[in-house]
Amino acid sequence: MSNLLTHEEYSAIANSLSFPTNAFINGQFQSSKSGKTFETINPATGNVIAKVAACNADDVDHAVIKAREVFDQGHWSKLHPSERKKVLIKFSKLIQRNLNELAVMESVDSGKPVRDCATIDLPETIECLLWHAEAIDKVYDQTAPAGEDALSVIVREPVGVVGCVLPWNFPLLMMAWKIAPALATGNSVIVKPAEQTSLTALRLAELAIDAGLPRGVLNVIPGMGPDVGEPIGLHADIDMVSFTGSTETGRRFLRYSADSNLKKIVLECGGKNPAIVLDDAEDLDLVAEHIVNASFWNMGENCSANSRLIVQENIKEALLEKILAHLRDWKTGDPLDPSNYLGSLVDDEHFKKVCSYLKQDNILVGGTTEKPNYVLPTIVDQVDPDSKIAQEEIFGPILSVITVKSFDEAIAVANNTEYGLAASVFTSNGKKAIRAARAIKAGTVTVNCYGEGDMSTPFGGYKHSGFGGRDNSIHAHDQYTELKTIWIDLSDRAPEESVD
Repeated sequence: MSNLLTHEEYSAIANSLSFPTNAFINGQFQSSKSGKTFETINPATGNVIAKVAACNADDVDHAVIKAREVFDQGHWSKLHPSERKKVLIKFSKLIQRNLNELAVMESVDSGKPVRDCATIDLPETIECLLWHAEAIDKVYDQTAPAGEDALSVIVREPVGVVGCVLPWNFPLLMMAWKIAPALATGNSVIVKPAEQTSLTALRLAELAIDAGLPRGVLNVIPGMGPDVGEPIGLHADIDMVSFTGSTETGRRFLRYSADSNLKKIVLECGGKNPAIVLDDAEDLDLVAEHIVNASFWNMGENCSANSRLIVQENIKEALLEKILAHLRDWKTGDPLDPSNYLGSLVDDEHFKKVCSYLKQDNILVGGTTEKPNYVLPTIVDQVDPDSKIAQEEIFGPILSVITVKSFDEAIAVANNTEYGLAASVFTSNGKKAIRAARAIKAGTVTVNCYGEGDMSTPFGGYKHSGFGGRDNSIHAHDQYTELKTIWIDLSDRAPEESVD
């Protein structure tokens, strides 16, 4: 709590904010070409925050033209790597300087607890930009063993114009995960924020220009999915799309690519992630702390949330007792009060979806509150692993408890899902930990903890959870570049004559 302001101080910042509302194209704010707007709502209060430009395909076309122009001119794409690094470092410093403003703006726009925005989302956004900035002048091209008669050089070149389509659950952080490696490798970028959470993306674009990013390199186009997301996916002059969101929408971007220019597609989609607790797990109190954080952090609006607790039967009751004890500290309420661990769900529609999963027997704790868009941390016991609540991604603060008898059954239940994003396993047996980590079909498996790794580790999924690449790490740089082989003939021999 030492790095946090008071409830009163955060509320004062919220009352003084000036919200960006227009599209950001070619280094300046401008209204949508149609002149239309849409309301963005504070989900915690139901109040209208602002009216944001409702863009469409005409605005996308305009942004692509400007992004392509600056890319071809080379003001960013051909800038010396060390110069690009300096700009991104300055960008991260400007975000740090405006941390409290951005944290409050994020909280008001999304319903996220300001404590998380200020202590997790913003610091990790800054770290992401710095990490990729520092990697810019440390990634070497290669030569291949071509012998004495040739020189084979393998170089990476920026893809070109990249579309980044963002989710609403981590607006700032997901924007950083995408634009940091895309900009680091020299691309021009067009960001489509989720319509529920457009404000911080627009503010970040403004700060990027202040940091020295050339105009047209970073553009933000707010609007609805069919009006902006689909035109980005179908645009013949966008070279790549990186998308984070639902698996259903991810499938659409694969179709858009097939129906247009076969642009590269990278998808990070849903998850129904298991936390396996074996009966030899040490320190059940610490395990319970991890389970609570994994299940309810960010109101469960987290693709890597451990929403399925798979626990061996002889320790289940002891573990649940400790989980319920830790849950008492997770207060739900006003997102601008830093004492609250949970805020509101992102909007009315999502609230209704999450509530539809609360019609269950064996609810140990939780449910809805009298205030709209608030759901308490909820634990459902004795869940059938094949049931709807155990198979579908809820994206809310609901933990399903599934009891198993053995290690092999735990692994089978963990893999009994169309998703494969993340998983956790808790055991004191090293061999079991390694066997589980290898057997679980997921992009990230944590042992005796919950997490996603750090900025140096790739993040993405198996099966319906991912496609085409990974966020974070140096692997993210690879997906925003094209590999080119340059073959140089060094021999003195004349080319052999062809034989008819």
